[in-house]
Amino acid sequence: MVPLRFLDSGETMLVVEFGSTIDVMLNERVLALDAALAGAALPGVIETTPTFRSLAVHYEPLVLDRARLVDHILELERLAEVTERPARTWTFPCCYTLPHGEDLAEVAARLALTPERLVELHTGRALRVHMYGFSPGFAYLGGLAPELAASRRAHPRAPHPSDAVMIAGGMSAVAPLPMPTGWWVIGRTPEKVFAPVRDPAFLVAVGDDIRFEAIDAGTFEALAARVAAGEVVARVEAKR
Repeated sequence: MVPLRFLDSGETMLVVEFGSTIDVMLNERVLALDAALAGAALPGVIETTPTFRSLAVHYEPLVLDRARLVDHILELERLAEVTERPARTWTFPCCYTLPHGEDLAEVAARLALTPERLVELHTGRALRVHMYGFSPGFAYLGGLAPELAASRRAHPRAPHPSDAVMIAGGMSAVAPLPMPTGWWVIGRTPEKVFAPVRDPAFLVAVGDDIRFEAIDAGTFEALAARVAAGEVVARVEAKR
């Protein structure tokens, strides 16, 4: 295994790097250390933030200095077991037709695929939630079919709608908040990955899988109304 790297981000955050790739087992090591730190409840550790390949540790240096924090992390990582965690597979409805799949035809042409084949590939795999980041509830999904490895746009497109389903850079994503983006918007889900008024606000946990299921525009509207009324329309089952 690649040795851990410790990088300072200001005076109160230490970034623990595990590697340089997007990899399931590497991400599992990140989550294992995150769980171990939570279990240790070290005085001075304020918060942790897991990513694809690193763990940011926010700490109070007047309580726990950097050297002792590094020692604790090395020991916890040595003892942490990367095991099969209780994780789930979610099935999310997604409308790929217009007006929701705004960029689907264009990116399909760039990938030398028909729009139908692009949808088939996107719905054909369970995609792992590697992390949340960039904006509240923005879910980064790995495991995309290699045929869908589209480059990002050369220039950002206009703001997409809420809960857009996108691809770019060999990944997929669900973006709860409208914003300009360099990703390609291929569909939209009526489900809310992130809803601050709901408990839990984050519906899907890091390490869970999402499988998309194609629906038509009429079904989208019906499901969106149910979600607006507070219902969760995504289906979930334990991973086997």
